[in-house]
Amino acid sequence: MKQGGEKLKCATTKLLAFIKDGITTEEIDKEAERLIKKEGGESSFKRVKGYHWTTCITINEQVVHTPPSKRIVKKGDVITIDIGAYYQGFHTDYATTFVVGGKTDAKIKKFLRVGEDALYKAIDKARAGNRIGDISSIIQNEIYSNGYFIMKQLTGHGVGRDLHEDPFIPGYLDRPVVKTPVLKEGLVIAIEVIYSMGTEEIKAEPGNKWSIVTSDGSLSACFEHTIAITDKTTVILT
Repeated sequence: MKQGGEKLKCATTKLLAFIKDGITTEEIDKEAERLIKKEGGESSFKRVKGYHWTTCITINEQVVHTPPSKRIVKKGDVITIDIGAYYQGFHTDYATTFVVGGKTDAKIKKFLRVGEDALYKAIDKARAGNRIGDISSIIQNEIYSNGYFIMKQLTGHGVGRDLHEDPFIPGYLDRPVVKTPVLKEGLVIAIEVIYSMGTEEIKAEPGNKWSIVTSDGSLSACFEHTIAITDKTTVILT
């Protein structure tokens, strides 16, 4: 999985450099598949029943699972690239959000910085002997303390021979930390920070079988890493 994660990261780094104003999300997806295959891997997402693309590409109010299309990416769009690679029998999963063209106002810069910081603080809590609730708690505190909203119906997850495995990794606490599962050596999970600027409510995007959007049209973002918990440390695989 470490090798697969490295290959996914390499492909994604090249993919992010490929994205620019005027390109379609369909073109981005085709390049993503090409890059993963070049690394010797396969698309994880194409192994999900009924999903026929290598990436989920969400823009602005779109939250997750948006299939690539003829939609044109525009300068200033807040775009999330969610991507997975299948390599030698195992999956790894990764997502990041950024502004197309790089330039934006301070409000959006802070919004994205808070989510990315929350992910790395959550990873720091993902250690053998801690609990899933320790991860959930730090994400919840970071997002809510900055005035943003967690999409509670969407969570992180275990990952391995299947793309989505137990356990679920919520971005908020729904019970006391001591009543959540203990993190053990050998566990591999995808921690996801999925949040929005204006609401925790989501809905299906009209006319789109897969896509989920914020109910109020506010901006959404997602930051995700696949990590492995060992006896001594936590390894970011992606």
